Amino acid sequence: MSDFRFDLKATDGAARTGVISTPRGEIRTPAFMPVGTAGTVKAMHPQHVRETGADIVLGNTYHLMLRPTAERVRQLGGLHNFMNWDRPILTDSGGFQVMSLSKLRKLTENGVTFQSHIDGSRHELTPERSIEIQCLLGSDIQMQFDECPPFPISEEGSRESMELSLRWAVRSKQAFEEKASPGNALFGIVQGSVFEDQRRRSLDELLKIGFHGYSVGGLAVGEGQEEMFRVLDFTCPHMDTAKPRYLMGVGKPSDLVGAVARGIDMFDCVAPTRSGRHGQAWTKNGPINIKNARFIDDETPLDADSSCPASSQYSKAYLNHLFKAGEYLGPMLLTWHNLHYYQQLMADMRSAIAEGRFDRFVKEFEEAQGADG
Repeated sequence: MSDFRFDLKATDGAARTGVISTPRGEIRTPAFMPVGTAGTVKAMHPQHVRETGADIVLGNTYHLMLRPTAERVRQLGGLHNFMNWDRPILTDSGGFQVMSLSKLRKLTENGVTFQSHIDGSRHELTPERSIEIQCLLGSDIQMQFDECPPFPISEEGSRESMELSLRWAVRSKQAFEEKASPGNALFGIVQGSVFEDQRRRSLDELLKIGFHGYSVGGLAVGEGQEEMFRVLDFTCPHMDTAKPRYLMGVGKPSDLVGAVARGIDMFDCVAPTRSGRHGQAWTKNGPINIKNARFIDDETPLDADSSCPASSQYSKAYLNHLFKAGEYLGPMLLTWHNLHYYQQLMADMRSAIAEGRFDRFVKEFEEAQGADG
């Protein structure tokens, strides 16, 4: 396990910047991980993902176990070889997708039995099986198997779910210690919905178990940004300062900036890729809908100063035309632009923290983005 390491380089208030070292390379934090659910970041070539500045991508246990199966990926050389990505990969545990996508599911102490959303076939996912799949895929950072509760949820329902996730955390770590390769890492997941006492208990118990990093799960599920930030406000100060902190499934640019300000190091979200496929571009001055008629004759690019070809070499008028004509290139270019924007945002935050000017960065960001950032 000595090959996985987190070095904190600088802090500015609660904001942190550092480097996560893995056998497959370094991850600069704060870091945004593009989502490669089924072994691909949608509409992107792997080399272009890397050129945006991404140090790591995310893969999905649930989707890959169903198709093409983790065993087949292993036979074909592992997920890195399979998808032509030689940098680090983080895999989630599959728990969220089981709860949200499967047709029929039954939750027990042992795990979850469910029907595939693809063909109705029956499967069982347990902490042990989740870790086995992640090891077969060969991911560098793995997640404990947990239950991601819905929102809203009762205090008692949240407590039962959180306690179950803690018991699964113990089993996940035991399976990881038996199956993982040297240099792999396992993250625990803090649950407890919006209840402070539950978040504290979850975190305290996970710290006792001991993980390479700690994630905040169960947010960005409908509670809203203000409530999410409130949960981070009472959770982050108690997290291990020597370990990476990962906020799962977040988010919009303003979510990222606000979470970094509260001490989060890692993020993943489908927002830049999904919005890119549907015509939304994130820019320094907030989001725009490229399909809007006002761009029909706009000869300016999305960002003339950007080093990303998709941002600087195509006019808004052309992008508008591509979407109106249903051409594949439109979603490809907008996805490329959005991912580059997200990575540039993370790079700018890393610099601001290192230079002790993060408060000024946040103020300037908010002024430029307006209310919709």
